[in-house]
Amino acid sequence: MSHPTDMVVVVSLLTTTEPRRADIPIRFDAVLRSRSTNGELVHLTTVRARAARHQFLARPIQEQLRHRLPMVDCLWAHQAAAIDLVREGRSVVLATGTASGKSLAYQVPLAEATLQSGGRSTSLLLFPTKALAQDQLRSLASLAVPGLLPVSYDGDSDPDARNWARRHATCVLTNPDMLHAGILPYHGRWATFLKRLEFVVIDELHVYRGVFGSHLAQILRRLTRLCAAYGSSPTFVFASATIGQPDALASELVGHPVTLVDDDGSPTGERTIAVWNPTGDDRAGTGPISGNAATAALLAALVASGHRSIAFARSRRATEVVAARARRIVPEELRDTIRPYRGGYLPAERREIERELFEGTLRGVAATSALELGVDIGGLDACICNGFPGTIASFRQQIGRVGRSARPSLAVLVTGDDALDRWYAANPRALLHRAAEPVVINVANPFVMEPHLECAAHELPLVPDDAERWAAPDEHCGNADRLGTSDVAEAFDDAVRHLVQEDRLHIVNGRAVYSGRGSPARHVSLRSDSGAEFRIVDRRARLIGTVDASRAFATLHEGALYLHQGQQYRVDRLDLHDRAAWVEPVNVDEYTIVRSDTDLAFIGVHTTERAGSLRWSLGSVEVTEQVVAFERKRLSTGALLTLEPLELPATTLRTKAFWYEVPDDVLAAAGLGGANSARIPGSLHAAEHAGIAMLPLFAICDRWDVGGVSTAAHGQTGAATVAIYDAYSGGAGIAELGYAAGRRHVEETLRALTTCVCSDGCPSCVQSPKCGNGNEPLDKAGAIAFLGAAIS
Repeated sequence: MSHPTDMVVVVSLLTTTEPRRADIPIRFDAVLRSRSTNGELVHLTTVRARAARHQFLARPIQEQLRHRLPMVDCLWAHQAAAIDLVREGRSVVLATGTASGKSLAYQVPLAEATLQSGGRSTSLLLFPTKALAQDQLRSLASLAVPGLLPVSYDGDSDPDARNWARRHATCVLTNPDMLHAGILPYHGRWATFLKRLEFVVIDELHVYRGVFGSHLAQILRRLTRLCAAYGSSPTFVFASATIGQPDALASELVGHPVTLVDDDGSPTGERTIAVWNPTGDDRAGTGPISGNAATAALLAALVASGHRSIAFARSRRATEVVAARARRIVPEELRDTIRPYRGGYLPAERREIERELFEGTLRGVAATSALELGVDIGGLDACICNGFPGTIASFRQQIGRVGRSARPSLAVLVTGDDALDRWYAANPRALLHRAAEPVVINVANPFVMEPHLECAAHELPLVPDDAERWAAPDEHCGNADRLGTSDVAEAFDDAVRHLVQEDRLHIVNGRAVYSGRGSPARHVSLRSDSGAEFRIVDRRARLIGTVDASRAFATLHEGALYLHQGQQYRVDRLDLHDRAAWVEPVNVDEYTIVRSDTDLAFIGVHTTERAGSLRWSLGSVEVTEQVVAFERKRLSTGALLTLEPLELPATTLRTKAFWYEVPDDVLAAAGLGGANSARIPGSLHAAEHAGIAMLPLFAICDRWDVGGVSTAAHGQTGAATVAIYDAYSGGAGIAELGYAAGRRHVEETLRALTTCVCSDGCPSCVQSPKCGNGNEPLDKAGAIAFLGAAIS
């Protein structure tokens, strides 16, 4: 197994007075050093080039395919290993670096099966975006394999194209949404295709996390159930960026064993990785340089010096700002060679930008994570990450967009104020050496499982044996060490029983039959745990967007400012009955944030252990939240303008959480007892915020995927308690990994607090942008004291 720690690196900490090292590539070093006028370049690492490792196939490829796939005579080791396994009928997950040729691992078996069957075998390929599907469609069509008829089947396909696909296509490229709502409910029209289905490909596996991944797990079980009914048993091929435990994730998604191939044999060029800490004042002298300004300046400098570059930003607005600033800085003749790329553009606009990138017309692009996935955008030299993208897996995916074809490349992390940014600024070697975080899902989540079992019953009546098909991988895939899995067969029985009680299913001769009319799939959102959404409409009744019901009160209350595609909207009215927010476009120097009261009740303890002096537990909880007011704040300065009351109903969330109890003697040892006991709430609150900020070190998630509650004396535990919970009904699997991290999570939380240079707390350590209490009270020193006492 190959890990980032296998790389040979040369590390140097640079200052503006240090002479240039001979082992630092001058082509990138010169650009960085010329911009680092105030010590902004704080770390630089050189990763040496890696030679390719080749491997022969166990059985030579058919001569008829050899001239269509000339690269198969020189396969990289991981490609050959994956192809051999797929040929044996074993499901595989290929988890190797960007541009490592993962597509070939399924193209070869797919093409061979097509020829061997005389064009009768079929395959289904799932992609998370239409752009990826179109990219792969062009690649498969270019092979011109007799009998291989690839077709895209998505929301853009017209009725004639869909009819042709159902009747003639042998290779259907689609997405989870269309499989869920457009294919499975109408499986009778796809009977021949499903009967002959030999391969199912799931590309970009790492995208399917949390609730979205939990939905996909249900969809794939519905698919394999229908395949069995039609007499087929397809082999699954997963392609993934480098993430933690990809075989466990793939096994959980499909419900049977999946073999891991991660020994990357592809060549890589020399890569320079820099950490850039914006300091000083901007040219207008208005204050510290922002991450956007620093990123734009680096992008412009790299483009001007002849390096084709991409800058990743974390919001649509940031991409527009970075691109606009970079265009103003570069020489006039280069201004048209820099463009932004983000969601919200028309498909034609996105395809045009992708084409210009591939052809080399564009020299620079500022993009959201929409370009993080595997669309081929040609050879780029440099990547700038405007803020740490949240996980090591995502960071490596982004920087993997440059340096293809073993070319030298540059990756720059521009650090922001977020706690993870500051952590990696203080621990830059972790950018290379830290193991990638695992993606987590929850196959047993009843709020996701129930609607899909209703869909499955609509497709074919459910029978008792179906419970085994839904079983978790730890029951029959050997993944017992994967936390977050449970007795899914029991959860299946509970869900069917509940659906029958609600008259959504009824029992006929031992089978559960769908009771409704029409397909229930059209009412199930794959990106929501509740399936319920609030519509956002303007005064002309034009649909602006949607928000999941669980976040509606926090983002769409009356008076809220909502941002969509760079445009601000003020919410005039929130209609709870029709689930609609009526908005007006505005342009104001403001933003809004809610104040809320949150109570957490423990309804079941699954497991408990010790982490230092802390009692560490995992279990089920019920979270009750009441939005009580909202703050209007100045966007430019953060100054509070007004605090306005709200009257909204309380919401209740049943989910999973991990929590720790702090004994009185630990608080006393930390100096928080007796006369200082008033400091306990702020100390716990600060530790809660810091703990949430550090959780992405152990799971692919962000602070918006979880919530937290801290109290000086919880009514059920009888002790000072800090709890962090999944912000999704039923849980998404994050709490289980937080619990598994245990002491390591506490240690990293403490390190983040002690290494932050602020004195009283700041956004880089204890302040949270989503705090329902307005970040009050917070006691950074108290948090450091009790956490240190707990693990000493």
